[in-house]
Amino acid sequence: MKNVEIYTDGACSGNPGKGGWGAVLVYGNNEKEISGADSDTTNNRMELTAVIEALKTLKFPCKVTLTTDSKYVCDAINKRWVYSWQEKGWKKADKKPALNVDLWEKLLELLEIHNVEFIWVRGHNGHPYNERCDRLAVNEYLKL
Repeated sequence: MKNVEIYTDGACSGNPGKGGWGAVLVYGNNEKEISGADSDTTNNRMELTAVIEALKTLKFPCKVTLTTDSKYVCDAINKRWVYSWQEKGWKKADKKPALNVDLWEKLLELLEIHNVEFIWVRGHNGHPYNERCDRLAVNEYLKL
């Protein structure tokens, strides 16, 4: 398996509101930026979309180190909350419906293809790739 580093971020102007997402994929000396926007969304949806779109970009199964500033995404995967929600019919521990089920289902499909390690970094704290992804995301929603 190829080793790929992925950095992602989502941003929203209002929550809900206009949103954007950005990702940088790094393989060896090669880097690829991808980004997009949605006119009516939430920050968490943009964070998830960035991860999904980045993983969808990979042409072959890969070993991925994915760095994000989203505790929502990292904790749901690393603490296995999303698997519990899925097993319980997309209900959380408090019996309330899980949010963003459509995106979680897409992400779980991609996690069956790729071996992904999720790493959390503090946002807006000088991490070069996180800052770059944030700029991509913001620039996208500013186009709307």
